[in-house]
Amino acid sequence: MRLSVVIPCFNELATIENVIQAVKSSGIRSLEIIIVDDCSTDGTRELLQNHLESKVDRVIYHSRNRGKGAALRSGFNAVTGDIVIVQDADLEYDPKEFSIVIEPILNGKADVVYGSRFVGGQPHRVVYYWHMVGNRFLTTLSNMFTNINLTDMETCYKAFRQEIIQAVHIEENRFGFEPEITAKISKMNCRIYEVGISYYGRTYQEGKKIGWKDGFRAIFCIFKYNLRSYKKATPLKTFSPKRDLTTIGK
Repeated sequence: MRLSVVIPCFNELATIENVIQAVKSSGIRSLEIIIVDDCSTDGTRELLQNHLESKVDRVIYHSRNRGKGAALRSGFNAVTGDIVIVQDADLEYDPKEFSIVIEPILNGKADVVYGSRFVGGQPHRVVYYWHMVGNRFLTTLSNMFTNINLTDMETCYKAFRQEIIQAVHIEENRFGFEPEITAKISKMNCRIYEVGISYYGRTYQEGKKIGWKDGFRAIFCIFKYNLRSYKKATPLKTFSPKRDLTTIGK
């Protein structure tokens, strides 16, 4: 069993090295780390090229800035692990919680797992009220179309069995990836779980990038990808869980 960690990265000079170290210290024995640099201009690319490439399995460089969705598309196409998880290149999410997120997949109960910032008793930094309101509105709107009861559709922590994420063609280049992938997996024959995670949100002064325009795009994507007709999904192969991925014995 191997966990592939895809890290989309744009202008994260202050945090990218710490994120790599945090991922390596996550408690997962078998890791594949893939970074996708989305044409950073703040020195992140040079840091990756000169010092950090040897610390990860692969770095993919985009020749122009295309957005988070495009970076994830490149990363997902390159993964080789049994399970795939998304890790942002900032410090808002703690890789030590990988084992929490992938646990339902390891137990053979889930095919896709979302890490929710709105359930459970994990610590959460208090930041923007209207971001929370917008997030819950988008999640509710998405749920109305997908008929699944998520609490945090916009979360970074999404884990997938490899064959599922590589079967999805990602079209969105920016943050529209979140409602798009949710709409598409809801139409597949897979089991979706949600687990509580912590959240160490940052401010715009600290580098947060998502804005109000991305919220309107998310609404558009909810309608676009839920109302589109798709070919009926074929049944998934049975997943045989293997408990040797983490160092935590249960």
